[in-house]
Amino acid sequence: MAEFLTSQLPGTGGSIRQKPEDFQVDELPLYEPCGEGDHLYLHVEKCGLTTYDLLRELAAALNCNERDLGYAGLKDARAITRQTVSVPLCRPEDVKGLQIPGVTILSAVLHRNKLRPGHLAGNRFRIRVHQPEPAARQRADAILGVLEDLGVPNRFGEQRYGALGNSHQIGGAILHGDFNSAVDAIIGDPANINHPGWQQAAAAYRSADLATAIAKLPRHCRPERQLLEMIRAGKSPQQAVGAMPRKLLRLYLSAYQSSLFDRLVDMRLGSLERLWPGDLAYKHSNGACFLVKDPTAEQPRADAFEVSPTAPLFGYKIKLAEGQAGLLEQSLLDKVKLTLEAFNLSGGLAMEGERRPLRVPIASPECRMDGDDLLLSFSLPKGSFATTVLAEVMKTGIIT
Repeated sequence: MAEFLTSQLPGTGGSIRQKPEDFQVDELPLYEPCGEGDHLYLHVEKCGLTTYDLLRELAAALNCNERDLGYAGLKDARAITRQTVSVPLCRPEDVKGLQIPGVTILSAVLHRNKLRPGHLAGNRFRIRVHQPEPAARQRADAILGVLEDLGVPNRFGEQRYGALGNSHQIGGAILHGDFNSAVDAIIGDPANINHPGWQQAAAAYRSADLATAIAKLPRHCRPERQLLEMIRAGKSPQQAVGAMPRKLLRLYLSAYQSSLFDRLVDMRLGSLERLWPGDLAYKHSNGACFLVKDPTAEQPRADAFEVSPTAPLFGYKIKLAEGQAGLLEQSLLDKVKLTLEAFNLSGGLAMEGERRPLRVPIASPECRMDGDDLLLSFSLPKGSFATTVLAEVMKTGIIT
């Protein structure tokens, strides 16, 4: 992250995530279960598991198909998180006494439909910052005040780019048809890998010792192992990458989309709250976009946080802005040597694209001291990340 919206204000410093309870997330539901139907909505608290881990454990414990379970949003494993999942059961007593390590079922209420991704209003965060600098509460108050007035830069941030921080580079290589570079990035640079076995595997790969690389890869690196086994068997890098799980390939491509969006946020950081002629503005009430023809007439709506300028998650169906905003978007595409049609990949990998607001509102921000620690709490809309707020408040570099 090159700079901050609040760069004129000093940060609090400090560190986070020393313990899971330092980072707590409450999912804010889009609607409440109605009390009848064929799906049981479980409000659960989890710790030490991703949402996918949670679904897998629930499916095994309830003897049902994992695909039949629903969720609204993905939650981190390194935190205490509370979220809702749906299971295809029609009796709350079916989950009574269910015991899964790291999981507590807080409530079970029936509803008519399966919970779908995106069926949430947002998330409420409660975060403990350890050992901040003196006057941390006053500094945090001032920064949160600016974010409340101008909005939070809607970056995806570093957590979007995978364990090695290079998922976007893999996606970019795939889009450019550079599959040798894609393989290199998937296996990784030994200098950026902490896991000893994976580090040894990456070093062996760079020495063209595929047998050792395959043997040294840790157990959880199944896609990477399959990739190298195919190359060792004589398949081309393109064939080997193409055989990787579609879900993983789409993750790489999505990370590249996100990295381009973040660059556009940075380009407009000094005026996130200002509408430009030709902007496609986002209505926060319903997510619809409209062309800004007269920014002077529309700016009061932006000042009231009813609307915000957008930038694209590039895709083959996306509409670019017009005027100066459109020139900025097209210039970035030109710089990375891509066209919109380049995102129309075959094999179920086509990326349609969408418009995303450059800023989002922060709701009910609060901060207080608890002994020597700073406690922060705030809410963000779905699809936005607390790490962006923490980066602005703490100003300590990359927040993970």
